Amino acid sequence: MKNTRLTINKLQHIGIPTVDIERSKLFYETLGFELATASSFEYENASGQMIMMKLKDILIEIYQFPEAALAEIRKRKAGTIDHIAFDVPDIDAAFNHLKNTGHTIFEEAPVFLPFWKNGCKYFNIEGPDGERLEFNQIL
Repeated sequence: MKNTRLTINKLQHIGIPTVDIERSKLFYETLGFELATASSFEYENASGQMIMMKLKDILIEIYQFPEAALAEIRKRKAGTIDHIAFDVPDIDAAFNHLKNTGHTIFEEAPVFLPFWKNGCKYFNIEGPDGERLEFNQIL
């Protein structure tokens, strides 16, 4: 077998299942994302919905299974993404903006970690289906 490397250019998108696609769309719009595309898909002889939300080079795929299959989404545990991290230029400004716009923030203030050369600061908010969204500034 030839020794070859897989080429990956960048993160393409992050998929997040939801139980209410319109609620998720509105939530991500409050963070500055815009609808890039929308489509339906077939799952077990029923129609589900998918939207791609875009902010600069970030794509988030939000999908909702048909009503009959929603129990399937609620069972998923293994492989669940713990969080999605967004790079921000000013962690304090991001924290204040999200606090002032009513988002659920887990930390009382941005938290310092000794990662990278000069450290970083982060905080997390809760998305509409319980997903954790981290905002992070490398110092």
